[in-house]
Amino acid sequence: MRSQQPYEDLERIIEFDFLRATEAAALNTLEWLGRGEKEMADAAACDAIRGMFDLMNICGEVVIGEGIKDNAPGIFKGEHLGTWIPGSHKFDLALDPIDGTTNVAKGLPGSICCLAAASPELHIGPSLKDVPTFYMMKLAYGAKVVRYMQRTGIEILSIRNPIEEIIPIVAKALRKRIRDLSVVVLDRPRHHKLVEAIRSTQAMVRMISDGDITAAIAPSIPESGVDLYVGIGGAPEAVLAAAAIRCLGGDIQAKMWPRDDEELKQVIEQGFAEELQRVFHAADLAKGNNIIFCATGVSDSPLLRGVRVRGHTAVTHSILMRARSRTVRMIEAYHDLAHKTIRLRSTKRETPIA
Repeated sequence: MRSQQPYEDLERIIEFDFLRATEAAALNTLEWLGRGEKEMADAAACDAIRGMFDLMNICGEVVIGEGIKDNAPGIFKGEHLGTWIPGSHKFDLALDPIDGTTNVAKGLPGSICCLAAASPELHIGPSLKDVPTFYMMKLAYGAKVVRYMQRTGIEILSIRNPIEEIIPIVAKALRKRIRDLSVVVLDRPRHHKLVEAIRSTQAMVRMISDGDITAAIAPSIPESGVDLYVGIGGAPEAVLAAAAIRCLGGDIQAKMWPRDDEELKQVIEQGFAEELQRVFHAADLAKGNNIIFCATGVSDSPLLRGVRVRGHTAVTHSILMRARSRTVRMIEAYHDLAHKTIRLRSTKRETPIA
């Protein structure tokens, strides 16, 4: 067996290949924007991501997959990505080829292609938490709120508390009037009472139809226009958001939310009864310092602008960040469509963009 590659900090090299994977996914999805075919859009993104990973000399294992909830095309838990050449570095991967597939199908804003990666660290265990429930209750906020709680010396903000108690604390931390706070919530029937409670405080509610990874990250992005994200959304999306938030200095609190009695019974039988009551923070969902997060916009969102096509040029907008250094790179790339190709798994070769 060959010895491991002699890189002390491989993440600094491989992170740009991860970014190329999300760029390729966004570009390959573009033809399905507004076409009403969310499964085809998801399949196109998955094809491009798999194709790019086929070029990477890593041992990548998907520990957080996508597509299981709605039987859509996806990259699934346990799948191996990369060449798996002996001696290659191992990475745990969490992927959402498109967060906001419905938005893509309808031509709406709020969709991104994203992934998180973590190389194993001693004494850390699994870096990316595999949550046994499909959904989690989430509360996400930015670095200013985190620093405010650190100054007080106690955790005065808790997802267990009513939202009417949480909002005034966030307003004080951000030095804003409550009426100026922007709170993002997924537009779902299950959030009817939550929305009423937020509005009763006079805070502004911004409803989104899909794409809660972006929404959970947004409070940690300066000038995003989002102060707080709250509500019930996908558990894999919570882990991906946590990976990004770890790189940005904000935090997320999340609690398992079984959909029904059958799922509750199943989770208890699997041995997660105690964890059902636990509040997970970003550092619990995405552990260690070897966390990388990258995303590319498909359509405009508070996090990233979508793909722009100008004549024969496609412009992508991406974010790339690491937890270790908290370096955040905003990358605008120009792709000459007369020469640009994408490596696809389906064709096993470089393929021109349609």
